[in-house]
Amino acid sequence: MNPAINEDSVRQQLAKLAAVRSAIGQAIVGQHETVEQLLIGLLAGGHCLLEGVPGLGKTLLVRTLGQALKLSFRRVQFTPDLMPSDILGTEILEEDHGTGKRYFKFQQGPVFTNLLLADELNRTPPKTQAALLEAMQEHTVSYAGTTYPLPEPFFVLATQNPLENAGTYPLPEAQLDRFLLHVRVDYPSESEEQAIITQTTGGSSAKVEAVMDGDEVLALQKLTREVHIGDDVLAWITRLVRSTRPQTSAVNEVREWVRWGAGPRAGQSLVLASKARALLHGRFAATRDDVQALAAPVMRHRLLLSFAAEAERRSTDDVVAALLRSVPYPA
Repeated sequence: MNPAINEDSVRQQLAKLAAVRSAIGQAIVGQHETVEQLLIGLLAGGHCLLEGVPGLGKTLLVRTLGQALKLSFRRVQFTPDLMPSDILGTEILEEDHGTGKRYFKFQQGPVFTNLLLADELNRTPPKTQAALLEAMQEHTVSYAGTTYPLPEPFFVLATQNPLENAGTYPLPEAQLDRFLLHVRVDYPSESEEQAIITQTTGGSSAKVEAVMDGDEVLALQKLTREVHIGDDVLAWITRLVRSTRPQTSAVNEVREWVRWGAGPRAGQSLVLASKARALLHGRFAATRDDVQALAAPVMRHRLLLSFAAEAERRSTDDVVAALLRSVPYPA
């Protein structure tokens, strides 16, 4: 650990993280892996793309996360007629009642929040998608020659429905690469589903207490970057990412199933996500287990499959599993 870091302060921050997970658990039944990956994205300072069928509680999960973290929360339902100004904001004409002089004032859009849920992002045209993704990358909004900073922390959770493709505008690979993690939201188990039905059809609803504010989140994001990662783990991450490229890969499955591999941003994301997972588990050093747990969420949206893979009904998760089996860990 960096000697400049106060150990007591670190213990307090880690305790706050445990309290956040406990608070979310008051309103969300199950979904432990999904919650963990969202918190990893938050600690790493990245954005998450959630994919799951309707009715799995994605909106409730994001709203609950905002309540537990005492962050402002906004939800935007993306539709084919949504314009960039509907997200970023626009100028309105106002009049000074004292002088009668008229002037333009920038009216902030819903992107000016800490936690933004972009529901069904692939239902809006590329122009509107690009406007949001630019704000995600730069953490600023430029309008009429003026740059407006977004509040910090700024965290976007975008959702996609994997079932309906009609009337959608799939995100290009270059824009998908902006997301730190691609999180799959699965169906609950039978016991969890029964608990959900019981909890949501009763007379009372669970209350989520705020246990951490925005400044504490920013402090944890800074602490995440201080987490140690060994040279052997870094070397393995580099080998994994480079092995996704079919032109130079020694992995048979990659050469057969992948048309285009991951870029350097995948390695950066895997390092940061592994550090965040280590911190979330109370450790100050990222390990091989952290990399294995996050390889699929980090890389599944950064690989372009070949026609052969689609014909064999292979997924990017199959490619990642082959990589973890085939790429040796440094001795």
